[in-house]
Order: sequence, then C-alpha cells, then structure tokens
Amino acid sequence: MDTKKVKDRAGKPRVAAVILARGGSKGIPLKNIKMLAGVPLIGWVLRAAVDSELFDSIWVSTDHDEIEKVAKAWGAQVHRRSPEVSRDSSSSLETIQEFVRLNPGVDIICNIQATAPCLHPHHLKQALGKITEEGFESVFSVVRRHHFRWQEVKKGVSVSTVPLNLDPSRRPRRQDWDGELCENGSFYITSRDLIEKGILQGGKVAYFEMGGEYSVDIDVDIDWPVAEQRVLRYGYFGKDKPEVVRLLLCNLSGCLTDGQIYMSADGLEMVSLNTRDSLGIRMLQKEGVEVIVLSSSDNPIPKLMGEKLSKQIGCEIRHNVEEKLTEVERLRKDRGLVWKEVAFMGNDEPDVHCLNLAGLSAVPLDAPLVSLNAAKYTCHSAAGRGALREFAEHILLLKKKAKSQMEQDRIHRDTF
Repeated sequence: MDTKKVKDRAGKPRVAAVILARGGSKGIPLKNIKMLAGVPLIGWVLRAAVDSELFDSIWVSTDHDEIEKVAKAWGAQVHRRSPEVSRDSSSSLETIQEFVRLNPGVDIICNIQATAPCLHPHHLKQALGKITEEGFESVFSVVRRHHFRWQEVKKGVSVSTVPLNLDPSRRPRRQDWDGELCENGSFYITSRDLIEKGILQGGKVAYFEMGGEYSVDIDVDIDWPVAEQRVLRYGYFGKDKPEVVRLLLCNLSGCLTDGQIYMSADGLEMVSLNTRDSLGIRMLQKEGVEVIVLSSSDNPIPKLMGEKLSKQIGCEIRHNVEEKLTEVERLRKDRGLVWKEVAFMGNDEPDVHCLNLAGLSAVPLDAPLVSLNAAKYTCHSAAGRGALREFAEHILLLKKKAKSQMEQDRIHRDTF
C-alpha cells in the first residue's frame, strides 16, 4: 500500500486492531477468556489497544458467545466470523481477509495476538509509526534470542547433526554475539493491499523488537503460573498506577448473594452464601483491607439474619442504606481516605456513581449493562458464585504489583 495515497484520500490511514479469538482452542478450552492475574487473557491486550488511542476501531473476531460478551465488556466491537474461517484448519490470514472484505473502510490492520498479555500501548505506537510515518507496508514484533541451533536428526536416520547458526570451534560469548530475531507473536501490522493479496508480511517490511520480559506467549497450560508472575511484574495495568486499596465496600444483594431471598413453608427467610466469597473477605482483611457489606433499603434483610450473616462472613454489614453514594462518601471521609484507596463492588444502576468514583470497581458477570459499562473490572463469576472472591484476588494482585513497583523504584534510587 502507498500510505501517502491513503492520506491524500482520507486525511490519514484508517487503522483497525483485530484480535482473533476462536472458541475451539485445542490446548486450553476457552483459553482467550481464562483469568490471568485477575483479568481475562484477552482483556490484557484489549486494555493496551484501547489505551494506546491509535485505532479507529478495535475488533475481536470470534465464533463464541462467551468470548463476545467479554470482548464487549473490555471495549471491543465484535466480528462474528463465518464457519468457513472457524475450523481447526483455518489460518489467521483467512480470518483477517474475511474481516477486510466486510470492512472496506479499513486501510491498515493491526492483528494483535490475544495470547500476548505483556503488550503495552507504547509498543503499538512505535510499531504503527513505522507504517504511518516511515512508509513501511508491514511490521511485526520480534524478540532477540541467543540460542545456538542444530539440525534435527530424524529417528531411524543415521546422520550426524550439523550446526545451523554457529561454528562450534569458535563458540561466541553471549556479549560478543547479537543473537537472532525471532517472531514473538505479539502483533502483525499489515496494509490492506497486502492482506487482499494473501500476504501478512511483505512489501517494504520492518520488524519491531520487544524486550524478552514482554515476550510472553500463552500456548500450553503449564505456562500459566509462569505467565501470571511475569504479568504481575511486566504487564500493562492501565494508565494509572496500580491502586493500593484500604477499604472495600460491597453490596450484599446481587454481589455477595444472588439477589434472591428463599422462603420456607413456615415463613423463614433464607439467603445463599458462597464460601469462596467469605474466604475472599478474610484474605483481604489479612492484608489490611477493611471490608464492609452494604444492605440497601430496597432489599432489606431481617436484623437477626443480618447478625448471623455478619458472623458468617466475618465483617460488618450496614443495614438499610438508602443513599449509596452518601454512605460511601461518609465511610471514606471518616477513615481519611481518597477515592483511589476505595474499592467498590456493585451490581445495578444505583451503584453507577460509586463504580465510577472508586479507585477500583467491579460488578458480577450477570450485572446489567448500565453497571457493566461503569465498572473498571467485570468478574468472570456471577453474583453469589464467587464474584467477590475473584474481585478480592484482583485487589490483592494489584497490591502486589504496586509493592513490586515501589521496590523496583527503591532499587533504582539506591543504584543511582
């Protein structure tokens, strides 16, 4: 593609980010939305793409309803791919070509891999600049590796192996060898013209080198624990620094419970609690986070039941809260906290102001759209099914991330 022609025609090239996320992964079922360090795997790259502010549109190409739901919650549009490009044998190029055919207004396609959770906005900005400012037609991400490679000897064949990229009699030291550039699978940026010709990398082509610490590619389940530790240290957590939460406020109905009150034959009222949520509260308390549960006047519970619930979950329950924002403001000010130190978990329209103001906010998976749009984090679990535990783990992961950053800052100060 002649980028200058596109600029003359439309003012600037129209750029779309496309993340391919098929539901039928053979390695890990629904891998693309499996939780990684408190965030759906695909959420990490979507957050980087959104915050880069580079793209005219951001798309997730999928064939699965659950992936579509997560993609929309993280700010993407959805391209429902056809069955023809949803098979195990379908290539990424075929899927991107279908997207291009259906979106004639796109000039540049940035294919971001859902399995690259340590991608940052600045990687995308620098790489895209090679096309929009330097005139390249395709750019892809690489990492530098210092691996000595040898020819494989097939079983049953009596042939000696030979070196592929070194002279064994003069093995270089690492510092004397530049190494080799290997695709790390984070992204591929290509002009529309090349895609239509069936080429993902071609024309005037350039690479963008990423550091090894950012080159995380989730392929098999055994990589997951390693990737979580890498993401905690090198992942992109958003424009703001990770928040250190000191107070969590959570709705009782619709968050800690599923919002239903069960009535027995003799008139006794009952609610259902998940033990995972109770454990999540204790995990937060152990790390110095105060937890208060709010019971609204719209969904009152009997006083005796509230006392038993409070003992069961191990934290205070505030009853008959009429004005949610007023109560949250009062609790925040009484403790001398700023909003960034407050986490809030809500589930419906009356919670929107608190969800917007809190440093960290979350809603269960089954929350209405109005609250889903206001929350900073959408749980993978439904209300009363472990959503609070999931949000608690997310809060603690961010505390660990903030502590890690402070420790790194201290090391840098001590060094220099």
